[in-house]
Amino acid sequence: MLIHLTHEGTSYMADLSKGINISLPLISGAKGPKCFYAPDFETEPLVAGSFVGEVAKGSPVNFRNVRVNPHGNGTHTECAGHISIEQINITETLSRYHYICRLITVEPEETDTGDKVITLQSILRGLNGQAITEALVVRTLPNEDTKKTKDYSGTNPPYFKEEVIAFLCRQGMDHLLTDLPSVDREEDGGRLAAHKTIWGWPSLAQRHRTITEMVYVDNYIRDGLYLCNIQIAPFNNDASPSTIVIFPLADKK
Repeated sequence: MLIHLTHEGTSYMADLSKGINISLPLISGAKGPKCFYAPDFETEPLVAGSFVGEVAKGSPVNFRNVRVNPHGNGTHTECAGHISIEQINITETLSRYHYICRLITVEPEETDTGDKVITLQSILRGLNGQAITEALVVRTLPNEDTKKTKDYSGTNPPYFKEEVIAFLCRQGMDHLLTDLPSVDREEDGGRLAAHKTIWGWPSLAQRHRTITEMVYVDNYIRDGLYLCNIQIAPFNNDASPSTIVIFPLADKK
């Protein structure tokens, strides 16, 4: 199915049969992907008296409980409720599901303390003079297959500098998607500077914005413009596991 759309005066086509899923599947019993010491993702059959919800154990159906921590297990999308006393749910925040996005690749820079951070200079190199779109997908280097199964807990992964988030928001970004487990430092004493910047803390005036973490963008996928579909589970929670699908855009002839 071909669709036609216009972005900033230019007409594009997207083939909806050519979507690329950049989210990570959760596998029961696997040690990752996860972060922040979350328990492993797990499914197990419901047991009620003599009933065991597993076809392999004689049940007519599989009927399983699922244990998941949306922030800690795999690809997830979060809203301002992540840092708010007020109950703000991702199901209320995300009112649209399709966006024009730009995919860029950046290499974090090492600081004097040994941290690896995404700086404004690395973002500008990744943009290479291109405009920032409403949604921005940031792939980090090195981009190894281990991202698909890694337990980031206690590893001090790369993170975004606060000034980078402020710059991106000023340029019109409302939805940040990254392959990192968090936009902030793993242990930062509760500052959460990047999270607070994107949502306009303390007033949370920018609560329409979202952050998606732990995507995986394979190396064969080129930087550039895409149509991005953000899909969430209907959890009344500040975050939800999510599926992110991007569709290549071609100039309309």
